[in-house]
Amino acid sequence: MATGRTTATFLPPVMEARRWLQGVDFPPNRPLINVSQAAPVDPPPEDLCKVIAEAAINQPEAHLYGPVLGLPELRTEVAKQWNVAYGGTLMPDNIAITSGCNQAFCATIASLCSDHDEVILPTPWYFNHKMWLDMSGITTVPLKTGTDLLPDPIAADALITDKTRAIVLVTPNNPGGVEYPSELVQAFYDLAQRRGIKLVIDETYRDFDARSGAPHNLFQDTDWDTTLIQLYSFSKAFRLTGHRVGAITAATALLSEIEKFLDTVTICPNQLGQIAAVWGMQNLSHWLAGERDEILDRRAAIHDNFHKLEAKGWQLLGCGAYFAYVQHPFAKPSDEVARDLVREAGVLMLPGTMFHPDNEPRASREFRVAFANVDRVQIGELFDRLAQLNWPLAPRVDSA
Repeated sequence: MATGRTTATFLPPVMEARRWLQGVDFPPNRPLINVSQAAPVDPPPEDLCKVIAEAAINQPEAHLYGPVLGLPELRTEVAKQWNVAYGGTLMPDNIAITSGCNQAFCATIASLCSDHDEVILPTPWYFNHKMWLDMSGITTVPLKTGTDLLPDPIAADALITDKTRAIVLVTPNNPGGVEYPSELVQAFYDLAQRRGIKLVIDETYRDFDARSGAPHNLFQDTDWDTTLIQLYSFSKAFRLTGHRVGAITAATALLSEIEKFLDTVTICPNQLGQIAAVWGMQNLSHWLAGERDEILDRRAAIHDNFHKLEAKGWQLLGCGAYFAYVQHPFAKPSDEVARDLVREAGVLMLPGTMFHPDNEPRASREFRVAFANVDRVQIGELFDRLAQLNWPLAPRVDSA
């Protein structure tokens, strides 16, 4: 029987949820509505697929080991575009390319923390962050959010100890969907700077932020690299999920430490994926703008249809990027409701118990709705199905 570090954490939530589908039939007139996972299911645009195919055929070096920290042309392009977007003065040496954003997080934590160090995560949290901290022997310190799903810097300050190494923020947020205001991000940066810890900001969903302009001004600080580490994913922007391409923006000295981790784990990121990412950044800005418009329309569809559920006691706690985060009205806890939804409503979505510490009361009332792969019509159908449920109700309480 396994007794290693993996036993310190839970099973992958998305894989667990998929097992709930086993043995369940979905009739043609009521197909499954899957809002459990945010990863795009469509392939990249055709022109990008051709770039990948041509590189596979005509660039023999694309099949060999490449630089551990990524192709120079991609690191240069990220630095260039980030400087335009954030008003910074980043250099290519501030950028590392990773095998997806999850690896970016793992490598960052490995470079910052040792056994029994502490990392502060706002709740509800992104479960893979919690899983890696568990498997690394690092203590996760939950930072509770209120009904607005925004973390409080003052509350975070009270949680910092001599073992705290970092605060992690995800904005736009997974699972909550909320976009952290620039002033809030700045307040966390100031806190981390003052307390001598790192602020790790996962901006996987930055391309689908509803706001125009930079979501924060942190890269404009000449000393940003003493405090800030930014994570990013090309998977959502260009539908490159299977190619596993992410990025870290950080101090060059920290990237030298991160290089040790990356060389040991994957040696180098996927070269074909990196070639695709460079070409996408240079040629697909208009296409990506269209993708953003579609996601924003689906976000609007959540708001347009939510009145159907509001009348039944549901509450919309957060909505943005790929996610809505909701409170259900039923007497059963969300992990039980989730299984019932598969059988009785043909709906697969993840319960709040997957995004909170064990025994957190509010988790039993919450759900994440990942709407990136359902269009406006399907969102309407989703809410119609949920509104038709006549299950026993719980006493009405606030989510906070």
